[in-house]
Amino acid sequence: MPGRTRRRSIAFIAGLLALIGAGTATLYTAMAGSAGTLVTQSAQHSIDVEVADTPDEREYGLMNRQSMPADAGMLFDFEADRPVTMWMKDTYIPLDMVFMDAGGRITRIAANAQPLSLDLIESGGPVRYVLELNGGAAARYGLKAGDRLDHPLIGRKPADP
Repeated sequence: MPGRTRRRSIAFIAGLLALIGAGTATLYTAMAGSAGTLVTQSAQHSIDVEVADTPDEREYGLMNRQSMPADAGMLFDFEADRPVTMWMKDTYIPLDMVFMDAGGRITRIAANAQPLSLDLIESGGPVRYVLELNGGAAARYGLKAGDRLDHPLIGRKPADP
């Protein structure tokens, strides 16, 4: 009987570890992001987009990260058009903040936001989305007001009140 109990315990632990591994793989896939395309007048640029679409994710954003891949960004979905204010509290990398309407059209770009600053960065009017890119990326891509981000999240209906 002790040998049988031991085999069951080992099988239980192995099954538990397999579930944890599967959960970790799913979490990694969700955090890895999804494909987006920045569409400018002269070119299209593929980027990896991590989404922040809950209040906690929007509040935390890119805080405490030391780096971000060159062709990556974080897309904040505010679920409805409204004026938005961002800041760089506990954010260690300079960022370009790209403010967009419900259709993903760029309305304003705040370039090279200062790391660790508590200065408020305003959208300049109602927006639905903010895309944070590495500082200087907006210029590298040639982004301007009127360009857009194509992403599966953009174009969804606003949340019900």
